Amino acid sequence: MSERELLRMENIEKKFGKVTALSDVTVTVNSEEIVGLVGDNGAGKSTLIKILSGLLKADSGNIHFKGKDVEITNSRQAIEMGIETIYQETSLVDQLTVARNIFLGREPTKGFMKRLDMDYMKAESSRLLGRIGLNRVSPDSRPPALSGGEKQSIAIARGMYFKASLLVLDEPTNHLGIEESDRVLEFVKEAKKEGTSSIFITHNIRHVYQIADRFVVLRNGKKVGDARRDETTIDEISNLITGRGTTA
Repeated sequence: MSERELLRMENIEKKFGKVTALSDVTVTVNSEEIVGLVGDNGAGKSTLIKILSGLLKADSGNIHFKGKDVEITNSRQAIEMGIETIYQETSLVDQLTVARNIFLGREPTKGFMKRLDMDYMKAESSRLLGRIGLNRVSPDSRPPALSGGEKQSIAIARGMYFKASLLVLDEPTNHLGIEESDRVLEFVKEAKKEGTSSIFITHNIRHVYQIADRFVVLRNGKKVGDARRDETTIDEISNLITGRGTTA
């Protein structure tokens, strides 16, 4: 195990009835590293991430995080450990304000009755929004009034604010335009500068290729590739995804 290794998901197996979703998959993430987790639909990416996020339990295999063997049984536990997962469609709750979304599950309270400290949440949210260049967004805004890129940026900034060790981004640039995709990619790079590693799940290799340090390729529930960006090309990764390349 490398001293820089932050996460190791080792020999992960998962079946749904007779269907094998993951077979003997081992994935690592180092400190301050962006890993592009790529593969076609049905490759096993979402299943692997749901296991890491505590939404699913692996049939077998082990997870090591920050040098310790861990068992992640629910999303709350994952968050408390420092694993922040940002889903494509559900990163923010539409019914809550931006301020409430930023502090969701970690709301500060005040007074004997432990009331929500809304003043603190609004002030900190306003500061955070200014820091990430979303000055036009009010802490009182609600997600339906925001663009897709703004929603993803806020979700990533939330992980940075709470000092997540690992951001897991599920298709964060899907359905976004070029400018908004670039904004999200910049935030992932900024998170790395602040010491946060990322797993960037996507089927769009060209998006993640700009920022990833390393690529892990899944196909039909198996890991078929694992290489640093300077050791591979977009064409080689594409061939692994489709099965035209050799197993790495």
